[in-house]
Amino acid sequence: MSGPWEAPEPEPSEPPSPRRRLLLWVVALLAILGGVRLLYAAFPGAISTPQDWAWVGWGVLMMGLFSTSLLSRNIRWGQSARHAGIWAAIVAVLLLGVTYRHELAGVGQRVRMQVSSSYPVALSPHELVVTQGDDGGFLVMGEVNGQRVRFLVDTGASDVVLSPADAKRIGIDTATLTFDRPSETANGVGYGAAHKVDSLSVGDIAFADMPVMVNQAPMSSSLLGMTFLRRLESFQIKGDKLYLTSKD
Repeated sequence: MSGPWEAPEPEPSEPPSPRRRLLLWVVALLAILGGVRLLYAAFPGAISTPQDWAWVGWGVLMMGLFSTSLLSRNIRWGQSARHAGIWAAIVAVLLLGVTYRHELAGVGQRVRMQVSSSYPVALSPHELVVTQGDDGGFLVMGEVNGQRVRFLVDTGASDVVLSPADAKRIGIDTATLTFDRPSETANGVGYGAAHKVDSLSVGDIAFADMPVMVNQAPMSSSLLGMTFLRRLESFQIKGDKLYLTSKD
């Protein structure tokens, strides 16, 4: 026997008929397709490749499969509505990710540049920008023969100069080099050895068969000198930014 303060148990509701459940499922599918159509109209041209359409198709298929819960005999409408909202959000995030994939990649580059100023950021396929370091110099991360090398951009250096440590790390046998090229340094006359690397790149700017000098004495950083900079269309400093532009 229930007490006077206990609420009466609700009467069980009549489950919807199979025809009504099927109608609700069709309406849900149409709503999903309508949402995709609205997003496509809002971002024209964002979905253009077969891979883009594959992602969209996967999302629609998953939502369609989960919407089959509308065909079950006992439907928990609150739970079903929450699930539908979650999947609608997932599809929307996927579509936005496809739409702004290039912008999101640029965001990652910019964040990395702020954390470490030596990483260049691509402004266009042929233009890079490097942020000035705390010491006033421009350090830039490049690759020599596929290995990462951090360079100090030095317009006063006529050559690209590799430190002995960087040269060994990228596979140059410094014991076989002849250090017969004198150069003036802050510590007096230094000697280097002429060498040619298969590739040298900074960001998307890459050159093959690049002549370099391997320094005999230890260096705090390799130098990106004029043999690289002269191959560019232009390089200029604006404020605390260094802009590198390639010819093609």
